[in-house]
Amino acid sequence: MQIRDIASLIESWAPPSIAWDRDNIGLLVGSPAQKVRRIIVALDAGTGVIREASALRADLIVTHHPLIFRPLARLDPGDRTGGLVATLIRRGMGLYAAHTNLDFTNGGVSQVLAERLGLDGVAPLSPLPDTRKKIVVFVPASHAGGVMQAMAAAGAGRIGNYESCSFASDGVGSFIPGPDADPYTGRRGSLERAAEVRLEMETPGWKVNDVLSAMKSVHPYDEVAFDVYPVEKPDDHRGMGAIGSYPGALTPGTFLKRVARALKARGIRYSGTARRGVRKVAVCGGSGSELTARAVAAGADAFVTADIRYHGFQDHENDILLVDAGHYETEHPAVSTLARHLRSRSELSRNRVKVFESKKGINPVNYFRS
Repeated sequence: MQIRDIASLIESWAPPSIAWDRDNIGLLVGSPAQKVRRIIVALDAGTGVIREASALRADLIVTHHPLIFRPLARLDPGDRTGGLVATLIRRGMGLYAAHTNLDFTNGGVSQVLAERLGLDGVAPLSPLPDTRKKIVVFVPASHAGGVMQAMAAAGAGRIGNYESCSFASDGVGSFIPGPDADPYTGRRGSLERAAEVRLEMETPGWKVNDVLSAMKSVHPYDEVAFDVYPVEKPDDHRGMGAIGSYPGALTPGTFLKRVARALKARGIRYSGTARRGVRKVAVCGGSGSELTARAVAAGADAFVTADIRYHGFQDHENDILLVDAGHYETEHPAVSTLARHLRSRSELSRNRVKVFESKKGINPVNYFRS
């Protein structure tokens, strides 16, 4: 397999189109055509992880955080980023990052965090605007079934837990084939009316080109009439943060202990309290303090995230139990999920590609206790 194949497996789950537009995701170092036999998955591509990857003879490192976030003005081996990039190039290793697309996708960073805390009924805290499109194509009734099946095989027609979803309505199309046309029915220069089906299917925005190619490959017309429309509704499966609940309320102290144990956090910062106890909980892996107001509006008793500023603790101290459990701590559980996702793909097992979860990734933040 090549790096481009591994990227496709990740992006089918965490599509780049849902990432922040200012994010730097995807292949950061290496060639898409580079062959891959061994992959190591980590939160960051630090010195220890690169040494570990080299010892494992890994061809590709897949991380959550991008090593290169801002444009590099120069590649200086003397600074941290330049030195790490130079090491990757020298050792012939590729580097791929799935950052905010992994944050926002279904089963991504925040949902993994919610599940680690034992929450039930987990859903996005702030759903993304839907990135889906609706493709409408006009096709002879005799070919409607084949076109629908081809579009479905390319990824169209999946809504929630249902596949091959479509809507068809009958009508009559009219056209005059031009002198260079190769009409399926009718004669050049003559007005033709044909019984057609208007076939409608939704598709993820990043799959539009694939679906259109599949549709055209089985459509009998030499010129296919079709339209692509945006679908303007919230995406119930992808979004920023996550929210869920416990069967019964926990005391604030019990909840904080649960967070510390579940995330192996050596220190937790918090403010406020939950007077009715903690039952409904919002979370956001990594820096998610901008979602605090959203958590309050959703009726959460507690909000677990990281990188909260001093005044951020003050702003909602009377509204919610606000918990800063650490950036590394709230995101690291997703590393195992990403590694499992890759291992579960049959394409990797068929090609004998091995996936390792890094044991050398470290939290850059240390804690001192007097």
